[in-house]
Amino acid sequence: MRTSLFIAAALAASLGQTAQAAGLKDEAEIRDGLLVVGMAYEISEKCGSIDARKLRGITTLLNLKSRARDLGYSSEEIDTYVDDKAEKKRLEGIARAQLVQLGVVPGEEETYCAVGRDQIAKGTGVGRLLR
Repeated sequence: MRTSLFIAAALAASLGQTAQAAGLKDEAEIRDGLLVVGMAYEISEKCGSIDARKLRGITTLLNLKSRARDLGYSSEEIDTYVDDKAEKKRLEGIARAQLVQLGVVPGEEETYCAVGRDQIAKGTGVGRLLR
């Protein structure tokens, strides 16, 4: 799947374009939040028996945008970051690597399902975005 991993890509318009060199990509809270959403999205796309909680995902993304504003980033900086294709690819790579560490085997649906069920059972950030 070469399409963007993140719901953020689908919501780029609502999230509103690369932030300054030492900008949003270095904000752990924002980056980690996007990774959680991305991992949940990937699981929901690869496991037929698990769905994304889309409203929660959208709410999470909007909260991340609000937090970025609280950290002093302008709407333009946030939009630039959200639309940065290189950054999306970088985050996709990190999210997929984290899924592998959790037990996902790329191309094996049941491993996505097992990781998803485990995340749901543990009530993790990823699990709260799945059902």
